[in-house]
Amino acid sequence: MISTMLYLFWCAHENSQFRISEFEALSEVLNVPLSWTFKSSEYPWVVLDLKTEEEALKLLSRSVSTKFCVELWAQGSGYKEFHSKLKKSAFIQDSKWLRESVSFKINVESFNKKNNGADKRDKIESLDYLEIPGPVNLTIPDVIFSYLEFHGLDQNNLPEEPESIMFGRFIGEGQRDRIRKLEIKKRKFIGNTTMDPTLALLMANIAKVDLGATVLDPFVGTGSLLLAAAEFGGYVVGSDIDFLTLHAKTRPSRVGQKKRAEDESFVANFEQYGLVANYLGVLTSDFSLSPWVQDRPWLDAVVTDPPYGIRERTTKVGTVKDYSENPIPDEFLDCHYPQKVSYSLEHLLTDLLNF
Repeated sequence: MISTMLYLFWCAHENSQFRISEFEALSEVLNVPLSWTFKSSEYPWVVLDLKTEEEALKLLSRSVSTKFCVELWAQGSGYKEFHSKLKKSAFIQDSKWLRESVSFKINVESFNKKNNGADKRDKIESLDYLEIPGPVNLTIPDVIFSYLEFHGLDQNNLPEEPESIMFGRFIGEGQRDRIRKLEIKKRKFIGNTTMDPTLALLMANIAKVDLGATVLDPFVGTGSLLLAAAEFGGYVVGSDIDFLTLHAKTRPSRVGQKKRAEDESFVANFEQYGLVANYLGVLTSDFSLSPWVQDRPWLDAVVTDPPYGIRERTTKVGTVKDYSENPIPDEFLDCHYPQKVSYSLEHLLTDLLNF
């Protein structure tokens, strides 16, 4: 009798410091309570005790950190312990997936060690005692089994045997395909500070952006964070003090491109990804003199990457000149472009947190 349902989420080993925060945020968004069996941002997996497979599929429908998820049948340290536990697994004793009418294939994946074809075959053949009765189907199997090995974190000091070996039924994949969809090299309109899509999608998840949420980026740049929020169903709006960027009039950042194409624009990115319906617009403004309504709630999330003055200057409207004695004549006010002064990171973050 199977008393618990453990689900192993095999994760990408990049931006791993955001993994736990993403799972915790998605738990609230998707109403999936998290019961951690193994919780780590260092190792390439986490294990959750979930009530149903549907809960695992819900997390997979949003998680950018996760490569794939398996229903965990057995886990052991070293080959002897692993095979002993798998032979005794309740899943092996009575499983609808181990029948003559069910076709299958077995995937092999190792962390910190490459496997050639012969290595993978040997690992699969080591499971012969399972006596899986169904036919092998490498194209469209009814079920996929996953054999996973973890060879430690130090590639220069690998153990003789894997530190951990895991086996289970493949449930589904995470949302890594969204990263490829939004990759910068294929995007219509980008700039010097365009954010990597992996980080942008993680930030949207951690901000709990959901269908119909209203999301603001007050330092919007070329809109990577708005695209990520719109990808998850948010209605997005942004602002920036750099009107040349918002109008796609800055110098191109792509190597070899001397001037921007005529159809490069902010909205072109949303058109490219079929997200125009989620785009509310952008406006030129100085966040230190915020134009946004602040006396009543209207936003579900503020998702932003404030400028740090490294690749781009941080500025706000201001001047070191004294216009009290010589004010700007009224006839010039309509075409007057205000001067700018430095906007320190300390003041910028204070304004943002106060907002």
